Amino acid sequence: MTSGSAGEVTQLLQAWGNGDSRALEKLAPMVYDELHRAARRHMTRQPPGHTLQATALVNEVYLRLVDFRQATWQNRAHFYAVCAKLMRRILVDYARSRQYLRRGGGAPHVELQEALIVSREAPAGLVPLDDALEALTALDPRKGQVVELRYFGGLSVKESAEVLKVSEETVLRDWRLAKMWLLNELSGEKQHEA
Repeated sequence: MTSGSAGEVTQLLQAWGNGDSRALEKLAPMVYDELHRAARRHMTRQPPGHTLQATALVNEVYLRLVDFRQATWQNRAHFYAVCAKLMRRILVDYARSRQYLRRGGGAPHVELQEALIVSREAPAGLVPLDDALEALTALDPRKGQVVELRYFGGLSVKESAEVLKVSEETVLRDWRLAKMWLLNELSGEKQHEA
C-alpha cells in the first residue's frame, strides 16, 4: 500500500469532501495501513474469543466514511480523528450487541478458575470504558476528545494537539488527568467531595 505525504492526503480529503469520488479511490490505499495498524491495536485490547477482526473493523470504517461525502476535512489528523471515533463506535456497538446476545444478557461470563481468584480489581471492558468516557466527555469535552484521539485513534500528542488546536503541553496534561479520572471511575472508587 502506498502512503502519501500529509499534504497529499489533505488535498485528496478536501477533493473528496468537494464531491470528487475519484479522490476517495486514491486516498483509500494511502491511509489503509495506518487505519489497519490502529484497528490491530484495538483488537489486541479485546477479550479472547472476540470475533471481529482488524480488517473487518477497517472495512466497516470505510463503509461509514462513505456517508461523509461532503465533509469539510481540515487535514490528515482530522480524518484520523474521525476514523478513531468511528472505530470506537463500531467496537462499542459490537460489544453491546454481544452482551445481549450471550446467555445471561449483560452478566459477565466467569470461568470456574477465575471465580476462585480473589481480586479487588474487576477487568474493565470496552462498554464500561465507553460509559466512563461518555461521563468524562460530559464533564470536560476536550479531555474526552484527547482520550478518543490518543487511545482509540492512536494519534500522537502532536497530532492530537493539531486536531484540537491546542498546545502539546495541554494535550499531555489533559491525557494525564483523563487517565487518572477514568481509572478512578472504572475502579469504582469515586471520590466524594466533602
